[in-house]
Amino acid sequence: MEKLPKIGIPIIIAAIILIVVLAKSAVTIDSGEAGVLFETFGKGVVTDEPPMGEGFHLVAPWNKVYVYEVRQQELFEKMRVLSSNGLEIQIDASAWYEPVYNDLGHLHQSLGQNYLDRVIKPAIRSAARSVVGRYTPEQLYSSKRDIIQDEIFIETKKILEKQYVQLNEILVRDVTLPATIKTAIERKLKQEQESLEYEFRLVTAQKEAEKVIIEAKGKAESNRILSASLTDKILQDKGIDATIKLADSPNSKIIVIGSGDSGLPLILGNQ
Repeated sequence: MEKLPKIGIPIIIAAIILIVVLAKSAVTIDSGEAGVLFETFGKGVVTDEPPMGEGFHLVAPWNKVYVYEVRQQELFEKMRVLSSNGLEIQIDASAWYEPVYNDLGHLHQSLGQNYLDRVIKPAIRSAARSVVGRYTPEQLYSSKRDIIQDEIFIETKKILEKQYVQLNEILVRDVTLPATIKTAIERKLKQEQESLEYEFRLVTAQKEAEKVIIEAKGKAESNRILSASLTDKILQDKGIDATIKLADSPNSKIIVIGSGDSGLPLILGNQ
Protein backbone atom coordinates (compact mmCIF):
# COMPACT_ATOMS: atom_id res chain seq x y z
CA MET A 1 0.00 0.00 0.00
CA GLU A 2 2.86 2.37 0.71
CA LYS A 3 4.38 1.67 -2.75
CA LEU A 4 1.30 2.69 -4.72
CA PRO A 5 1.69 6.44 -4.22
CA LYS A 6 5.35 6.27 -5.23
CA ILE A 7 4.40 4.47 -8.47
CA GLY A 8 1.41 6.72 -9.09
CA ILE A 9 3.31 10.01 -8.83
CA PRO A 10 5.42 9.49 -11.99
CA ILE A 11 2.32 8.37 -13.85
CA ILE A 12 0.46 11.48 -12.81
CA ILE A 13 3.41 13.67 -13.76
CA ALA A 14 3.69 11.95 -17.14
CA ALA A 15 -0.04 12.37 -17.72
CA ILE A 16 0.19 16.08 -16.92
CA ILE A 17 3.13 16.52 -19.26
CA LEU A 18 1.25 14.64 -22.00
CA ILE A 19 -1.80 16.84 -21.55
CA VAL A 20 0.33 19.98 -21.73
CA VAL A 21 2.13 18.72 -24.83
CA LEU A 22 -1.15 17.83 -26.52
CA ALA A 23 -2.61 21.22 -25.60
CA LYS A 24 0.41 22.96 -27.10
CA SER A 25 0.37 20.73 -30.17
CA ALA A 26 -3.36 20.88 -30.97
CA VAL A 27 -4.42 23.67 -33.30
CA THR A 28 -7.98 24.28 -34.57
CA ILE A 29 -8.46 26.59 -37.53
CA ASP A 30 -11.97 27.97 -37.98
CA SER A 31 -13.97 28.54 -41.14
CA GLY A 32 -12.60 31.31 -43.37
CA GLU A 33 -9.16 31.11 -41.76
CA ALA A 34 -5.76 29.61 -42.56
CA GLY A 35 -2.61 29.02 -40.54
CA VAL A 36 1.07 29.86 -41.11
CA LEU A 37 3.49 27.45 -39.44
CA PHE A 38 6.62 28.76 -37.70
CA GLU A 39 9.25 26.09 -37.02
CA THR A 40 11.28 27.18 -34.00
CA PHE A 41 14.15 24.74 -34.59
CA GLY A 42 13.74 24.59 -38.34
CA LYS A 43 13.57 27.11 -41.19
CA GLY A 44 11.30 29.56 -39.41
CA VAL A 45 8.20 30.63 -41.37
CA VAL A 46 7.14 27.90 -43.80
CA THR A 47 6.72 29.57 -47.19
CA ASP A 48 7.25 26.66 -49.59
CA GLU A 49 4.12 24.77 -48.53
CA PRO A 50 0.42 25.69 -48.67
CA PRO A 51 -1.04 27.25 -45.50
CA MET A 52 -2.76 25.05 -42.94
CA GLY A 53 -6.43 24.78 -43.86
CA GLU A 54 -9.58 24.66 -41.76
CA GLY A 55 -9.95 21.94 -39.12
CA PHE A 56 -7.87 20.24 -36.43
CA HIS A 57 -4.07 19.99 -36.69
CA LEU A 58 -1.24 18.59 -34.55
CA VAL A 59 2.11 20.37 -34.60
CA ALA A 60 5.27 20.03 -32.57
CA PRO A 61 4.80 21.80 -29.22
CA TRP A 62 7.84 24.04 -29.83
CA ASN A 63 6.40 25.32 -33.12
CA LYS A 64 3.84 28.10 -33.53
CA VAL A 65 0.86 28.60 -35.83
CA TYR A 66 -0.28 32.11 -36.80
CA VAL A 67 -3.91 32.22 -37.87
CA TYR A 68 -5.12 34.63 -40.59
CA GLU A 69 -8.60 35.43 -41.87
CA VAL A 70 -8.56 34.64 -45.59
CA ARG A 71 -12.13 35.54 -46.53
CA GLN A 72 -12.91 38.91 -48.10
CA GLN A 73 -12.78 41.77 -45.59
CA GLU A 74 -13.94 45.38 -45.70
CA LEU A 75 -12.09 48.52 -44.69
CA PHE A 76 -13.89 51.86 -44.09
CA GLU A 77 -11.74 54.93 -44.62
CA LYS A 78 -12.38 58.66 -44.14
CA MET A 79 -9.70 60.62 -45.96
CA ARG A 80 -9.00 64.35 -46.22
CA VAL A 81 -7.30 65.17 -49.51
CA LEU A 82 -6.71 68.27 -51.64
CA SER A 83 -8.34 69.03 -54.99
CA SER A 84 -6.47 70.47 -57.97
CA ASN A 85 -7.03 74.04 -56.71
CA GLY A 86 -5.91 73.25 -53.16
CA LEU A 87 -9.30 72.91 -51.43
CA GLU A 88 -9.70 70.21 -48.79
CA ILE A 89 -12.10 67.42 -49.73
CA GLN A 90 -13.29 64.58 -47.49
CA ILE A 91 -13.80 61.20 -49.12
CA ASP A 92 -15.57 58.27 -47.47
CA ALA A 93 -14.51 55.04 -49.14
CA SER A 94 -14.70 51.29 -48.62
CA ALA A 95 -12.12 48.75 -49.73
CA TRP A 96 -12.74 45.03 -50.21
CA TYR A 97 -9.57 43.00 -49.79
CA GLU A 98 -8.17 39.62 -48.80
CA PRO A 99 -4.72 38.07 -48.43
CA VAL A 100 -3.44 35.95 -51.30
CA TYR A 101 -4.00 32.45 -49.93
CA ASN A 102 -0.97 30.66 -51.37
CA ASP A 103 1.32 33.55 -50.38
CA LEU A 104 0.17 33.67 -46.76
CA GLY A 105 3.61 32.56 -45.52
CA HIS A 106 5.35 35.35 -47.46
CA LEU A 107 2.77 37.87 -46.18
CA HIS A 108 3.46 36.82 -42.58
CA GLN A 109 7.21 36.88 -43.10
CA SER A 110 7.34 40.31 -44.76
CA LEU A 111 4.43 42.23 -43.22
CA GLY A 112 2.92 40.28 -40.34
CA GLN A 113 -0.64 40.16 -39.08
CA ASN A 114 -1.05 43.95 -39.04
CA TYR A 115 -0.58 44.18 -42.82
CA LEU A 116 -3.77 46.25 -43.02
CA ASP A 117 -2.13 49.21 -41.27
CA ARG A 118 1.26 48.62 -42.84
CA VAL A 119 0.36 48.56 -46.54
CA ILE A 120 -3.37 48.67 -47.36
CA LYS A 121 -4.34 51.91 -45.59
CA PRO A 122 -1.25 53.84 -46.76
CA ALA A 123 -1.78 52.58 -50.33
CA ILE A 124 -5.42 53.73 -50.44
CA ARG A 125 -4.58 57.13 -48.96
CA SER A 126 -1.71 57.67 -51.38
CA ALA A 127 -3.86 56.71 -54.39
CA ALA A 128 -6.73 58.92 -53.21
CA ARG A 129 -4.43 61.95 -52.82
CA SER A 130 -2.95 61.37 -56.27
CA VAL A 131 -6.31 60.93 -58.02
CA VAL A 132 -8.32 63.69 -56.30
CA GLY A 133 -5.48 66.15 -56.91
CA ARG A 134 -6.25 65.97 -60.65
CA TYR A 135 -9.82 67.27 -60.37
CA THR A 136 -11.64 70.42 -59.29
CA PRO A 137 -14.33 70.37 -56.57
CA GLU A 138 -17.00 70.89 -59.27
CA GLN A 139 -15.88 67.75 -61.08
CA LEU A 140 -15.74 65.72 -57.86
CA TYR A 141 -19.20 66.93 -56.84
CA SER A 142 -20.95 66.18 -60.11
CA SER A 143 -19.82 63.92 -62.90
CA LYS A 144 -16.42 62.51 -61.93
CA ARG A 145 -17.26 60.41 -58.85
CA ASP A 146 -17.38 57.08 -60.69
CA ILE A 147 -14.21 57.97 -62.58
CA ILE A 148 -12.19 58.79 -59.43
CA GLN A 149 -13.48 55.59 -57.83
CA ASP A 150 -12.08 53.54 -60.72
CA GLU A 151 -8.81 55.47 -60.77
CA ILE A 152 -8.26 55.05 -57.01
CA PHE A 153 -8.88 51.31 -57.39
CA ILE A 154 -6.39 51.01 -60.27
CA GLU A 155 -3.65 52.96 -58.49
CA THR A 156 -4.14 51.17 -55.16
CA LYS A 157 -4.11 47.79 -56.86
CA LYS A 158 -0.84 48.71 -58.58
CA ILE A 159 0.76 49.59 -55.21
CA LEU A 160 -0.43 46.34 -53.58
CA GLU A 161 0.52 44.16 -56.54
CA LYS A 162 3.68 42.76 -54.86
CA GLN A 163 2.47 42.91 -51.25
CA TYR A 164 0.71 39.49 -51.20
CA VAL A 165 -2.67 41.23 -50.84
CA GLN A 166 -5.58 41.03 -53.29
CA LEU A 167 -7.68 44.17 -53.69
CA ASN A 168 -11.18 43.36 -55.00
CA GLU A 169 -12.96 46.72 -55.09
CA ILE A 170 -12.85 50.37 -54.02
CA LEU A 171 -16.20 52.08 -53.41
CA VAL A 172 -16.42 55.85 -52.94
CA ARG A 173 -19.46 56.25 -50.70
CA ASP A 174 -19.42 60.02 -50.25
CA VAL A 175 -17.53 63.14 -51.30
CA THR A 176 -17.89 66.03 -48.83
CA LEU A 177 -16.95 69.56 -49.86
CA PRO A 178 -16.64 72.65 -47.64
CA ALA A 179 -20.10 74.17 -47.12
CA THR A 180 -19.29 77.43 -48.91
CA ILE A 181 -17.88 75.61 -51.94
CA LYS A 182 -20.85 73.25 -52.07
CA THR A 183 -23.31 76.17 -51.98
CA ALA A 184 -21.41 77.99 -54.73
CA ILE A 185 -21.35 74.88 -56.92
CA GLU A 186 -25.08 74.25 -56.41
CA ARG A 187 -25.82 77.89 -57.31
CA LYS A 188 -23.68 77.62 -60.43
CA LEU A 189 -25.33 74.34 -61.47
CA LYS A 190 -28.76 75.90 -60.95
CA GLN A 191 -27.83 78.88 -63.13
CA GLU A 192 -26.51 76.57 -65.83
CA GLN A 193 -29.73 74.58 -65.70
CA GLU A 194 -31.83 77.73 -66.00
CA SER A 195 -29.67 78.90 -68.93
CA LEU A 196 -30.13 75.57 -70.69
CA GLU A 197 -33.88 75.76 -70.07
CA TYR A 198 -34.01 79.30 -71.53
CA GLU A 199 -32.03 78.20 -74.59
CA PHE A 200 -34.42 75.30 -75.02
CA ARG A 201 -37.41 77.66 -74.96
CA LEU A 202 -35.75 79.92 -77.54
CA VAL A 203 -35.02 76.99 -79.83
CA THR A 204 -38.59 75.71 -79.41
CA ALA A 205 -40.06 79.13 -80.20
CA GLN A 206 -37.81 79.48 -83.24
CA LYS A 207 -38.91 76.08 -84.52
CA GLU A 208 -42.58 76.99 -83.98
CA ALA A 209 -42.06 80.25 -85.92
CA GLU A 210 -40.35 78.38 -88.75
CA LYS A 211 -43.26 75.91 -88.78
CA VAL A 212 -45.83 78.75 -89.08
CA ILE A 213 -43.82 80.37 -91.90
CA ILE A 214 -43.57 77.07 -93.77
CA GLU A 215 -47.32 76.44 -93.36
CA ALA A 216 -48.13 79.98 -94.55
CA LYS A 217 -45.87 79.60 -97.58
CA GLY A 218 -47.50 76.27 -98.36
CA LYS A 219 -50.98 77.72 -98.07
CA ALA A 220 -50.06 80.70 -100.26
CA GLU A 221 -48.59 78.41 -102.90
CA SER A 222 -51.72 76.24 -102.75
CA ASN A 223 -53.99 79.28 -103.25
CA ARG A 224 -51.82 80.48 -106.12
CA ILE A 225 -52.07 77.12 -107.87
CA LEU A 226 -55.81 76.95 -107.21
CA SER A 227 -56.39 80.45 -108.51
CA ALA A 228 -54.41 79.71 -111.63
CA SER A 229 -56.45 76.57 -112.30
CA LEU A 230 -59.93 78.15 -111.78
CA THR A 231 -60.85 79.38 -115.30
CA ASP A 232 -64.17 81.04 -116.14
CA LYS A 233 -65.36 77.82 -117.81
CA ILE A 234 -64.65 75.76 -114.66
CA LEU A 235 -66.41 78.30 -112.43
CA GLN A 236 -69.44 78.31 -114.77
CA ASP A 237 -69.64 74.51 -114.74
CA LYS A 238 -69.47 74.46 -110.93
CA GLY A 239 -72.23 77.08 -110.78
CA ILE A 240 -74.46 74.98 -113.05
CA ASP A 241 -73.86 71.89 -110.88
CA ALA A 242 -74.74 73.81 -107.72
CA THR A 243 -77.92 75.23 -109.38
CA ILE A 244 -79.07 71.76 -110.43
CA LYS A 245 -78.59 70.39 -106.92
CA LEU A 246 -80.53 73.25 -105.39
CA ALA A 247 -83.35 72.90 -107.94
CA ASP A 248 -83.70 69.21 -107.15
CA SER A 249 -84.11 69.82 -103.42
CA PRO A 250 -87.70 69.45 -102.03
CA ASN A 251 -87.68 72.88 -100.40
CA SER A 252 -89.89 75.60 -101.89
CA LYS A 253 -87.88 78.20 -103.72
CA ILE A 254 -88.02 81.17 -106.10
CA ILE A 255 -85.87 81.02 -109.22
CA VAL A 256 -84.67 84.32 -110.63
CA ILE A 257 -83.26 84.05 -114.14
CA GLY A 258 -79.72 85.37 -114.18
CA SER A 259 -78.19 87.78 -116.57
CA GLY A 260 -74.70 88.64 -117.62
CA ASP A 261 -72.08 86.45 -119.20
CA SER A 262 -72.72 83.39 -117.03
CA GLY A 263 -76.53 83.54 -117.21
CA LEU A 264 -76.79 81.47 -114.04
CA PRO A 265 -80.17 81.63 -112.22
CA LEU A 266 -80.45 82.83 -108.63
CA ILE A 267 -82.52 80.52 -106.45
CA LEU A 268 -84.19 82.00 -103.36
CA GLY A 269 -85.58 79.46 -100.92
CA ASN A 270 -87.50 79.57 -97.62
CA GLN A 271 -84.73 77.65 -95.77
